[in-house]
Amino acid sequence: MIDVSAVTKRYGRRTAVDDLSFTVRPGVVTGFLGPNGAGKSTTLRVILGLDAPDAGGTTVCGVPFASLPRGLRHAGALLDAQQVHGGRTARAHLAALARSNGLPARRVAEVLGEVGLDEAAGRRVGGFSLGMKQRLGVAAALLGDPPVLLFDEPFNGMDPEGVRWLRRLFRHLAAEGRTVFLSSHLMSEMESTAEELIVIGRGRLVAAEPLRAFAARAPRTGVVVGAVRAGELAGPLTAAGAAVTAEGGERLVVTGLPAARIGALALEHGIGLHELTTRTASLEEAFMELTADRVEYPARAAR
Repeated sequence: MIDVSAVTKRYGRRTAVDDLSFTVRPGVVTGFLGPNGAGKSTTLRVILGLDAPDAGGTTVCGVPFASLPRGLRHAGALLDAQQVHGGRTARAHLAALARSNGLPARRVAEVLGEVGLDEAAGRRVGGFSLGMKQRLGVAAALLGDPPVLLFDEPFNGMDPEGVRWLRRLFRHLAAEGRTVFLSSHLMSEMESTAEELIVIGRGRLVAAEPLRAFAARAPRTGVVVGAVRAGELAGPLTAAGAAVTAEGGERLVVTGLPAARIGALALEHGIGLHELTTRTASLEEAFMELTADRVEYPARAAR
């Protein structure tokens, strides 16, 4: 478990994290979302003891991470896949981490196999693609077989096979009862991977809830109705309290009534339907709606 309690972190006059509190539970993949400059990376660094907070504190498995000897046994992290000595081989990099954390040498081969880098183990990291470096970073995070795992933008540079592998890995780790905390700007991947969300903006908490509940907070876009006599259906729908917008000759977009009620009205008036689809907001739409006033570097609208 990860606990963040009333954390504030400043860099000069700029407040990166502002009285932030949340808990990341084991057994589920928890996504960490926020606009650029929201304080996500700073929060992860504070959790791992790399930056000291100006106020508040964090714990990993009930104690400050910096106080834990041989930290890789307690928490593994991938914060920046590029921060690896380019002159070392993948095997040498992991072997050094294993020795410094009192881990058995066999773990190096095990995690290299787990992330698909067996054949690249003897190559220098400087020649790796970004996707390969991401895999090496995941291997380092898994090295100590820890109960807590943190990943910052792990999908960057991954090809489709790598993205699919990561999704499965994160779900598997959570199913084993581990705490999996995942930061990403790729909403489609977060929507496919995370079950819980922590959302921040300008260093403050916006939401801490299941992904489905967060997406449901955005306005729904209505029910798409397809009917041969769509124009005849508009009147009864409006009379029942719905707002109706025509979308092509045979389609309507209806808000204010559920799909079941729309179907019942169509049947009552003898109008056959060939489409009745509820549109709901995607995670991206919900995120944009609920963090619109928390964007630190808003761009002007495209011309």
